[in-house]
Amino acid sequence: MDIRHLKYFIEVTRFNSFTRAADHLFVTQPTISKMIKNLEGELGVELFDRSRKKLILTDAGRAILEQAQTIDRAFINLQTEIDNLVGLQKGHIRIGLPPIMDADHFIRILGDFHQLYGGITFQLMENGTRKIEEDIIADNLDVGIAVLPTEGDEFDHFSFMKEELRVVVPYTHRFADRKQIRLEELEEEQFILFNKDFALNDRIRESCKEAGFLPQVVSESSQWDFIGKMIASELGISILPYSVSNLLKEDVRAIKVVKPTIEWDLAIIWRKNHYLSYATREWLKFTQERLTESTSN
Repeated sequence: MDIRHLKYFIEVTRFNSFTRAADHLFVTQPTISKMIKNLEGELGVELFDRSRKKLILTDAGRAILEQAQTIDRAFINLQTEIDNLVGLQKGHIRIGLPPIMDADHFIRILGDFHQLYGGITFQLMENGTRKIEEDIIADNLDVGIAVLPTEGDEFDHFSFMKEELRVVVPYTHRFADRKQIRLEELEEEQFILFNKDFALNDRIRESCKEAGFLPQVVSESSQWDFIGKMIASELGISILPYSVSNLLKEDVRAIKVVKPTIEWDLAIIWRKNHYLSYATREWLKFTQERLTESTSN
């Protein structure tokens, strides 16, 4: 038995057809049929019930399928490790980014890493913290940037930015000339917030609740620049990270929030006790070093 026997068996069960599995694997149907027969002979059991028109696994087939999938995943990981040992000549890193952050510095670090390791490619996916966490757990992302604390105890993290949030109002607003504002003073205001995929949404709602009210939400968005345009159009006010409020080109005012002060803590997160490719581990090390240098200067 070799790994091909198991791969062919897995593909036949996935497509529920010898013909479609053969097409997918670019082999002939007799070849794949012979492989399955050989596998049955070596194991001493029948994998499929051939008495029916539809292809159905036997009890032994179902048990062997589970083990075959485990072996196949282990073999893929082995191949990945071997490729990594070549010396970072190739690799692919999937990174989740929240569109709420000022990503310029982060992208520059990414560019510097690419200059060192030109064979490594990147896939950047914009989403809120909640979706980024879900995608890392589902193995759709390798790492991501998220707002701490994360849900549960699934992640390791490296915190790289802590900053206060600001109330952002149109320049015509009655609070526009204020230097600071108590959160309770915003009880009658209409809020424009990020949508529910963003942990910042929860942070703002919880802070308002602590101040004695629930925010009246007139609109939600996933884009900070669009929120800025809505504020300038006097649709409502918002609460944004200080660095993001500085990026707004519209004629708006950013005001310090007190009682309570609202902060956010941005971090790079990755799944705890989970395999990371060598390229991803090297990128994490490189990025942490660069972010540490920038915060210490």
